[in-house]
Amino acid sequence: MAEEVVYRKILSFLEEDAPFWDTTTDILIPKGVAVRARVVAKQRCVVACLDDVSYFLKRLGLEVKQLARDGDTVEEGAAVLEVTGSARVVLGVERTLLNILMHCSGIATEVRKLVELVRRVNSRVRVAATRKTLPGLRYFEKKAVAIGGGDTHRLSLSDAILIKDNHIRIVGSVEEAVKIAKASASFVHKVEVEVSTPEDAVKAAESGADIIMLDNMKPSEVARVAEELRKRGLRERVLLEVSGGITPDNILEYAKLDVDVISCGYITISSRAVDMSLDVVEVIRK
Repeated sequence: MAEEVVYRKILSFLEEDAPFWDTTTDILIPKGVAVRARVVAKQRCVVACLDDVSYFLKRLGLEVKQLARDGDTVEEGAAVLEVTGSARVVLGVERTLLNILMHCSGIATEVRKLVELVRRVNSRVRVAATRKTLPGLRYFEKKAVAIGGGDTHRLSLSDAILIKDNHIRIVGSVEEAVKIAKASASFVHKVEVEVSTPEDAVKAAESGADIIMLDNMKPSEVARVAEELRKRGLRERVLLEVSGGITPDNILEYAKLDVDVISCGYITISSRAVDMSLDVVEVIRK
């Protein structure tokens, strides 16, 4: 079922690129011509979403060989996928499959780098994504995060209760928002509260929040929150997540602190796509 959902999603991407026909290919390439082509990584990277692309290509009637696995680190010049079949189909889908693999592999590569960086100073901290994803691409971007070794965080608004600043402004206070949420939440849902001051962090913990997100706090403020919660005997009752403005340049400052999760919107909105190409290596004429 999940594969079919992904197939339909990629098909919609292809329909965007070729809503009617491929003018160039249809003029130049006869219907009977087949090719064998390879997707080549043009830089060192962590490969992501090969499984999804391979399934889609097989559904189009192409023969597919995966030359790498999701999560593999491949070197510059490595072939990661081989496709054999109709030249018209292969060329028609070329840009769509490369866009997905390049974008997702870029995310996975950046996540792997951040995870390895953080583990050098604090092995228990999770590096997580956020819901800052491009419309239509959340599945692929979140999967790329997981493949890179990161935590996906919420996949959608349905996954958990995350009380943010605007919720609190409307409800009136951190305490009241947590009280309402705890009274109405399903037993499977944790309650997380986003706060921007140490004082509100304490209020959230005392009110029974399961997770406290320290939003846009400086490392010194985060350290103060953790210390205050320890003094009050509350630190072990909550998870501490730091978020907001965290990049590769400052992530270690937060990783060295007493926190459980570091979430970065940077992962999905600023990771650079890796360079890949699709190269025809054999022409097969009937």
